[in-house]
Amino acid sequence: MTSELSLSCVGVSYKKADVASRGQFSLSLRTQKKLLEGAKQKKIQSITIHSTCNRTEIYALQTDASVLVDLLCAHSQGDQALFSKIGYVLTNVAALEHLFRVGTGLDSQILGDFEIIAQLKKSFVRSKKMAVLDPLFERLFNSVIQASKRIKNETQISSGTTSVSYASVRYILDHIENPEQKNILLFGMGKIGRNTCENLVKHIQNDHIVLINRTRERAEKMAGKFKLIVKDYADLPVEIRKADIIIVATGAEKPTLSKSLIHTENPLLVLDLSIPKNVDDNVLDLPNVTRIHIDELSKITDKTLAERQKEVPKAEKIIIEVIDEFNDWLQTRAFAPTVQALKQMMEKLEQQALAQQQKKHPHLKTEEATLLSQHLIQKITNRVAKHMRNSDNTAESVKTIQDVFNIPSK
Repeated sequence: MTSELSLSCVGVSYKKADVASRGQFSLSLRTQKKLLEGAKQKKIQSITIHSTCNRTEIYALQTDASVLVDLLCAHSQGDQALFSKIGYVLTNVAALEHLFRVGTGLDSQILGDFEIIAQLKKSFVRSKKMAVLDPLFERLFNSVIQASKRIKNETQISSGTTSVSYASVRYILDHIENPEQKNILLFGMGKIGRNTCENLVKHIQNDHIVLINRTRERAEKMAGKFKLIVKDYADLPVEIRKADIIIVATGAEKPTLSKSLIHTENPLLVLDLSIPKNVDDNVLDLPNVTRIHIDELSKITDKTLAERQKEVPKAEKIIIEVIDEFNDWLQTRAFAPTVQALKQMMEKLEQQALAQQQKKHPHLKTEEATLLSQHLIQKITNRVAKHMRNSDNTAESVKTIQDVFNIPSK
């Protein structure tokens, strides 16, 4: 890693923080935009936020990590004291490697969950739209995408299906008798809700699946794809009474399902796929209700998980290769302007020399002379570039070239 990349990461994740604690640091889309605006006011030029059910993280270039912690606490329900207990701060090489592990599913709560890269893409697109993503950070993220694609194509770490959305369906299959005959209510059509819907249709042959979303159009779009039933948000209490299984994936900042909405004495399974919790703890006061949260679902693994674990070394090798390629680019980026300036200086000297020689020798064939001199200039610049690329201290080599040839530093 060259010294030019100063990357910081602060965050909380499932590894040290339980559902309630993660919920305090969870950032809604609206809050993320406010945080990015706050970062712009602090003159932070390149920053991105990643907030999902399993983690909330902020990455930034050329920024002290303490500033990022302040921003996170200022825009969430968490505070410095709690962050010091469950949060983490990573810088430079550690932050870079962590970003790659997150983006490739190696750090996911369920190993091999590739939904994460799509979520990261949205985070970076959001930062770019808000003009807080510079070309260096964009190039870094493109490298993460490249690593993710290679791991997915070159290893078996994503064999089968492992994701929270699948784990919820797997739980139903393992714990509910005749799930194809049960009334299933899916509340929330965000990313997890849509993925869960697809897994329900794929793995459970059930024509009693009802979709409800605050915005009906989104539910209708999903229902049309699979010929499912859509109900208005106002129908939620009625559909809850009919349901045998309720899957909540609303992504709201406060609980959307509580004890007061449940008026049935029949056994009811409630799966909460949201962070923060969207199912109030008071539903557990009802003896007929079983509530399973995302953290419990994430512990449920299919039979292929052991095989995926064997693929981790292959994935890690790919990450190392892609990081090396990024570092090569980073080094080239550091010395390319100096090499280009050296080339331009030599071309200027070439033009001056040719002009002088033409005065002395009017019949000089300038095209042949130019071809020869350009060949020599290219050989010299190639050697300089090779020296800098192999140098143990690129910055020092750049300074030496600048000093010797009187090239101004930028």
